[in-house]
Amino acid sequence: MLRKTRAIFVGNVQIGGGAPVVVQSMTTTYPADIKATVAQIKRLEKAGCEIIRVAVPDEAAVEAIPQIKRQISIPLIADIHFDYKLAVKALKVGVDGIRINPGNIGGKEKIKSIVEVAKEYQTAIRIGVNSGSLEKKLLKEYGGPTPEAMVASALKTASFLEDLGFFNFKISLKSSRVLDTISAYRNLAKKLDYPFHLGITEAGLPLSSAVKSAIALGTLLQEGIGETIRISVTGDPVIEIKIAYEILRSLGLRQRGIDLISCPTCGRCQIDLIKLVEEVEKELDGIKTPLKVAVMGCVVNGPGEAKEADIGIAGGKGIGILFKKGKLVKKVKEKDLVRVLIEEVKKYAH
Repeated sequence: MLRKTRAIFVGNVQIGGGAPVVVQSMTTTYPADIKATVAQIKRLEKAGCEIIRVAVPDEAAVEAIPQIKRQISIPLIADIHFDYKLAVKALKVGVDGIRINPGNIGGKEKIKSIVEVAKEYQTAIRIGVNSGSLEKKLLKEYGGPTPEAMVASALKTASFLEDLGFFNFKISLKSSRVLDTISAYRNLAKKLDYPFHLGITEAGLPLSSAVKSAIALGTLLQEGIGETIRISVTGDPVIEIKIAYEILRSLGLRQRGIDLISCPTCGRCQIDLIKLVEEVEKELDGIKTPLKVAVMGCVVNGPGEAKEADIGIAGGKGIGILFKKGKLVKKVKEKDLVRVLIEEVKKYAH
């Protein structure tokens, strides 16, 4: 069952209130390097990123924000740790959202200073609780960075923002531990109706991150918990977007781009299927139209196994076939299989 939440806006993007799950990422560049930062954001936009976050460690990064915003098409969030003054300055130069960590941003007066400016500029805030930087008092009270401690931090900060008359915020409860993450979000979902930003922090390289994120985020999203997500990957952030959409597509929550299916190969395979799949994936990268495309290694069984695919190819030694919805369209020479498939897909896609 979909969890009912209030809606907030980060720039022109709605989060919660029944809106589709929003896909986010974070740049790996130093924002003061405006050229590199904009180039990376544009790559992320092309991949399907809908909100982007940048680390803001100093005033040079703050000063770069307006120049970055003028050159991109998606909302920009400033990620602030330790120095509340940077958050205030980032708000004043026009960021679309602020992420603050209650474990290291300082006491109530500092948070109040941020909230007052956020109210003035009608800017959204994310209460970004992280198990690795919880308040010392909570760590002592709960015996460590437990799910209960994370929830307590979020509740305390949310209550303080409400006391200040500020309700334009979302919450995240990030841990590197999958089960702790699931437990914390489930617990908080019973107590508040604010939108949640889901993620596993420090999830590692792409394979590790994909597995951890699919389990944690997939479990929560299937339960109707989560309004926006970020997949944390050590590497090119474009990979984060691809993993995010695979998770959402698998759950039937978002449909974007090519759903590429292929068989794992077996003794019947007489072509270099792995090479074919890699070529097709590369050629179709960037297509937004939802299409299921199959690359199968067996002419006999391939079309039947991939009968739900919109378009597909199945290869044999020297020759293959093009099929649609499991039905043969024509025979194709092996060397032409990828070209014919790509041409056919592009008739339907953009």
